[in-house]
Amino acid sequence: MPIDRVIDDKRRLFWLLQLGGWSSWAATFYLGILVWGEPPENYLFYLPIIVSIGMFITLALRWIYRVTWDRALGTRAFAILGASYCAGVVWVLCRSVLFYNLFPEELKKLEPERSHSLAIYFSSSISGVSVMLVWSALYFGIKYYLLNQEAKQRYLKAISMAHEAQLKMLRYQLNPHFLFNTLNAISTLILDKDTELANGMVMKLSRFLRYSLDNDPMQQITVAEEVQSLKLYLDIEEVRFAERLTLHFAISEAAEQALMPSLLLQPLVENSIKYAVSRSINGGSIAVSASVEDGCLQLAVADDGPGLDLRQGRLPKGGGVGLANTRERLTQIYGDKQSFRLGSTEPHGLTITICIPVSYATQETA
Repeated sequence: MPIDRVIDDKRRLFWLLQLGGWSSWAATFYLGILVWGEPPENYLFYLPIIVSIGMFITLALRWIYRVTWDRALGTRAFAILGASYCAGVVWVLCRSVLFYNLFPEELKKLEPERSHSLAIYFSSSISGVSVMLVWSALYFGIKYYLLNQEAKQRYLKAISMAHEAQLKMLRYQLNPHFLFNTLNAISTLILDKDTELANGMVMKLSRFLRYSLDNDPMQQITVAEEVQSLKLYLDIEEVRFAERLTLHFAISEAAEQALMPSLLLQPLVENSIKYAVSRSINGGSIAVSASVEDGCLQLAVADDGPGLDLRQGRLPKGGGVGLANTRERLTQIYGDKQSFRLGSTEPHGLTITICIPVSYATQETA
């Protein structure tokens, strides 16, 4: 669902709940007045005004809660209690000033009981603070519920996309053209009596296919494991392109044991082989790097192919499917805590950079 539509739906839901909640409070409050006594004349004119004031105050509460949403739990708790108390007191004060200005005869009735007026105001304040606390509790309860539902939807969609990615990768591996090229390379090695290298290629193909079949795309693996599986794929491609394919790996020590979604880099490398290596007479080079910077795992795949026009942001005709799928998969898994950028490789080529929150296996089991 487009992000703009999600925001509009949330805004619409907030206002429906806001109007519905305050309308319900106004109805029950007025019924309570009818039960305990007779309301002053024109009271139905006064009631919508205090409801409007209450709605305005809760909009201010909503702004405060948004500002403090990412703060520590203690800060948020203090903001909720403090803001609710202040909002309740201000609301009751506004109600009192408005009521006794609109209905001065009610103030005269309190003259003989002036000594009890402070107690009356105190009890009214408690009532106002209670209303604001209930509003705050409902606000956070509904917000957490919606966030939980969004997280579940992202998780379910991520599972679906991951399995789809696995099926697409398997379909590519079992593609007759891919198998033909791989088996033809092995056959050539056998004819050249290079049995040791041919046997190694058979083992690599076997391990690559076994990894594809056994791997769970929702199971996070370390960067070292992902690179190892990627090398299985690239070892096979190196036979096809020989000296035309040059590979570079730069994996920092801090990044080796960091966790990442499995099968994430293969579509990006496949894209580079398709557009940067296979279409060039002299071939090309592909560089894969991983590092940890400021709590972010940064992954990059760079090639020295023709690149793309970043002003238009389009790949050559028929391309970009793997990039689009990878971008969408990252969005579903990490939400807005990730980034997927396309840039230029100097002097020419395409660089794809991914940043995701860094985590390690020890953190997952803690």
